[in-house]
Amino acid sequence: MKIALDPFMHRHLSLTELPRLAAELGYEYIELSPRADFLDWWVHPRAFPERMEAFKAALRDQGVKLASLLPMYRWASPDEEERKTAVGYWKKVIEIAVEMGCDTMNSEFGRGPHPERGGCSSCCAGGITTKMSEAAWWRSMEELVPVFEREGVNLHIEPHPEDWVETLHPAVDMIRTINSKHVKFLYCAPHTFHFGSDMAQMIRDAAPVLAHVHVADTFNHKASSGLRYIVNPPGSTARVHQHLDIGQGEVDWDVFFGTLHEVGFDGIVTSCVFAWEERAVESSRFMRQEIQRYVDKHWGAAA
Repeated sequence: MKIALDPFMHRHLSLTELPRLAAELGYEYIELSPRADFLDWWVHPRAFPERMEAFKAALRDQGVKLASLLPMYRWASPDEEERKTAVGYWKKVIEIAVEMGCDTMNSEFGRGPHPERGGCSSCCAGGITTKMSEAAWWRSMEELVPVFEREGVNLHIEPHPEDWVETLHPAVDMIRTINSKHVKFLYCAPHTFHFGSDMAQMIRDAAPVLAHVHVADTFNHKASSGLRYIVNPPGSTARVHQHLDIGQGEVDWDVFFGTLHEVGFDGIVTSCVFAWEERAVESSRFMRQEIQRYVDKHWGAAA
């Protein structure tokens, strides 16, 4: 099992400073999410040879490794030019992963229809439908899965609130349909209440392809007659969730970790808190300790 830090709250640090911080906080692994000087949101990677070499040297010096790279590109865009551009970016970032010695990448199914085009993910926006986004995504998979397999790089995918697929079971079914040992499912705990109500059963259902989890707490937006928190106007299509420290929300962490142990999970566990940039160091340190406490409790200290 790899316990990793998503350093998004620490992105003010340079790439070469991140490994030192991760090591000081007790992490042996980093899951590198989008940042402007490496894999920025939606655009071509900013990773050139000298920058990659400096980052690799900093990782080696601190004894820290990359558990995963997290690129975000519009590979499910119904706009064919945008989709093809995203696939080109993906091919480039696979090369970067190989150069960095990182065997895993993770991402989301992708927002489409996109928020800037209006509409919501369950209907249509200017004639763009979720079925069109799914068709575009499959075209991208036909191009990219052979590249992942050839390069020996794993791809872990998660559904996300406001994606064209937001819930667990369609996502798991599509990943199983791809039927590649290099394409697996990522269960994001703070999205639990968008997925469904029975977390243990959802983890069991995902188990055949489950390789990666994101750990952060959240409130159940469906609780208290849907009034746990209020979004105006009523009926808004906004997808609200949090990425909080363990214990600040309503995820049952004994059920979460206990069920992961039950299904034999031995993948990547990433601390994925975004809520506390004003106390980012304390939050990341606390999350490392809490994750380890639950791992020791359910797997035993040897884990």
